Amino acid sequence: MPLTIRQVGPCFAGEVAGIDLTKPLPAADIAAIHAGMDKYAVLVFHDQDFTDAQQLTFTQSLGPLELAIGTSLRRPEDHRLPTTFADVSNLDRDNKPFARDDRRRLFAIGNRLWHSDSSFKVIPAKYSLLHARSIPSRGGNTEFAYMPGAYDALDQETKDLIEDLVCEHSQMYSRAKLGFTDFTPEERERFKPVRQRLVRTHPSTGRKSLYLSSHAGTIIGWPEPEAKALLLDLTEAATQREFVYSHKWRVGDLVMWDNRQTMHRARPFPHDEPRDVRRTTLMGDAPTVAQQAA
Repeated sequence: MPLTIRQVGPCFAGEVAGIDLTKPLPAADIAAIHAGMDKYAVLVFHDQDFTDAQQLTFTQSLGPLELAIGTSLRRPEDHRLPTTFADVSNLDRDNKPFARDDRRRLFAIGNRLWHSDSSFKVIPAKYSLLHARSIPSRGGNTEFAYMPGAYDALDQETKDLIEDLVCEHSQMYSRAKLGFTDFTPEERERFKPVRQRLVRTHPSTGRKSLYLSSHAGTIIGWPEPEAKALLLDLTEAATQREFVYSHKWRVGDLVMWDNRQTMHRARPFPHDEPRDVRRTTLMGDAPTVAQQAA
């Protein structure tokens, strides 16, 4: 059965059939997946019975890996997974759900805000690949927003205004929006802001898109209230229904998304039920802007 892609979102997002990602793939299938990502920005693969090793092998067949180092409040001795995976589950090292007031869980609630993975890194992420090992009885959907479509819908005056703007991104900005400000000096240093363009051009398609994220807290050269107001307005415009696809998970799903073209957010689920989802991430190609001391 040949690889096929059926659009499932309003203007993006595709469901892929006819491929088993647990096995080595020919070059033609790898090329088709990259082409599908350029066109749809989000690809859904059902019934992929991955081991960690198989997920890692598939990810590395697409490009160089981004390591998950220092991006959460899990201490090295608390890790369930190696640094080749981002552990975005709600589980501790013993595979038990975090207590409701656990600091690591409260920090991770920031993933419920619209964001782009690793926008807080100098070189932000390319693809994210999230695999569902266990899911809660209800809730826990992931929503995606299509940023090229959102950019295209802006009026020309707004496009001209934002064309050359540069934002500062940090996980401290996104967590502060939910009232989480209790960072140690080491964490503040680790999460210090980096700079990203507000408008970026996709290297394969040539399309411009908004590069928004809850991690964006300021605009260089703008008064902070005015900057935050603009970012809120742009985020509201970019997450209207016509630009959003909501994925309802089932065990064995692998969902890939292009962080250069999308934002996403997790939705709430019962805090005492396991949600074991494991993310591998492809490294981006380059910074979006020359970095200076923030």
